[in-house]
Amino acid sequence: MQDILQIGGKSISNRLFIGTGKFSDYPVMKKALEEAEADVATVALRRVDGASKTENILNYIPAKCIIMPNTSGARNADEAVRIARLAKASLLACRQAAACDWVKIEVIQDNKYLLPDNIETLKATEILAREGFKVFPYMNPDLSAARRFVDAGASAVMPLGSPIGSNRGIKTRELIEIMVREIKIPVIVDAGLGRPSDACDCMELGCAAVLVNTAIAIARDPAAMAKAFSAAVKAGRLAYISGIPSQSLHANASSPLTGFLREDR
Repeated sequence: MQDILQIGGKSISNRLFIGTGKFSDYPVMKKALEEAEADVATVALRRVDGASKTENILNYIPAKCIIMPNTSGARNADEAVRIARLAKASLLACRQAAACDWVKIEVIQDNKYLLPDNIETLKATEILAREGFKVFPYMNPDLSAARRFVDAGASAVMPLGSPIGSNRGIKTRELIEIMVREIKIPVIVDAGLGRPSDACDCMELGCAAVLVNTAIAIARDPAAMAKAFSAAVKAGRLAYISGIPSQSLHANASSPLTGFLREDR
């Protein structure tokens, strides 16, 4: 049976979402998306240039990919809302209407650690969800905040695993695990995943998907790394739905330790 993620009004078969920044050039990015067989790609508005026939990033994103604009650069809710609306208009102008209602909300005021502002992000989520956007807020992992995003109409929540581009893995593991158990919308880990095993770990926790950019884009072979991440996501998801056995403090033999030698009487 095929495992399909229903999210934002779409059916997603590949739970690895890929960011499009930091690649050495657009052809390298395109090859990575193709090798991963990605269904979703995130794009910053500043990279969308409908007037250019050669340098428009949209020309290098496979047709099957859902394009999720992000509000990168926004410092408050008002800026995030304005960027989201502009992105929707730009994608419509470029005839990408099928994906233009999706938006990843990023509101970041901290220039050192690039940590998201949950309060301003929530404000933007409320406004855009009312306007019909499928909103994916990037957030600091916090159960109370996650519940507020659910109430605001978010399609999913996207807690960070560790700071953006740090490749440190899932340092917020226990907080994310709580969110997966307690909220009713998909949890997509975004930021900080540095190895395919990090992505696998997220999926084994029950996360709906992961978003990876830096670890793929700056790898020696981005296409091969994208393929590795895609395989890891599938493995972790399969492990989760198969039922991962609980841990034990004691040894449990896999074969009987008695009855295999005849005892003299």
